[in-house]
Amino acid sequence: MRRPRIPTTFCAGAALVSASILVSTCSSSKTPPAAPSGSQLWGDLKPVVSVKELMRDMLDPIADNIFDAVGAVVTKQGSTDIGPKTEEDWEKIRIGGVTMAEGAYLLKIRRPFAPPGDENNSTGPDAVELSPAQIMAKIERDPVEWNARIEALRNVGLEVLDIVKRRDANELWDASDNLDQACEACHRSYWYPGETPEYYRKLDRRLQEFLDKQPGSRGRGKPGA
Repeated sequence: MRRPRIPTTFCAGAALVSASILVSTCSSSKTPPAAPSGSQLWGDLKPVVSVKELMRDMLDPIADNIFDAVGAVVTKQGSTDIGPKTEEDWEKIRIGGVTMAEGAYLLKIRRPFAPPGDENNSTGPDAVELSPAQIMAKIERDPVEWNARIEALRNVGLEVLDIVKRRDANELWDASDNLDQACEACHRSYWYPGETPEYYRKLDRRLQEFLDKQPGSRGRGKPGA
């Protein structure tokens, strides 16, 4: 007995439906989880100390691992360069680079700029430092500059890590100089913008006036001085 012939259109349709079900099933079982939106942090970041304390107790001390990595000692016999020679020396520099690169980003967390009651040297006619409130206001007006200063500091940490990887002691001189420039540029912008050349000329004049008043002083620039 011959089996009834199934129409070709029916076979094609059934195959299409079966394939669709198979694809749907496979796709649903292998669909990757949706990527998290927004922040990539695993939790909230809560600051413990102010910016001033973070710099004093963490970033400033660790900077010495980089600043002190190279140098020169001058004696009567001549000058002797100082640089990393052992694995322990390079490890100390690496710790400085890692801490600087990672620690700089802690400055992105909103936190007080000084401990409670500390107004910096921001009072009086000769104040050269901004108050914490003035610093915060300046950053809120231009957060791009603040983040640029942070990135400059972090880049030095990354530079140091690359130097450690290549064991290129000569480049530590440049890294030390870059770190000094990054720190001072930020300080001049936010901490003591009042320390201008005119400020130091004023201090020089006051010092000279004080010296001129001392017994036995003939002053500076006077005839016979």
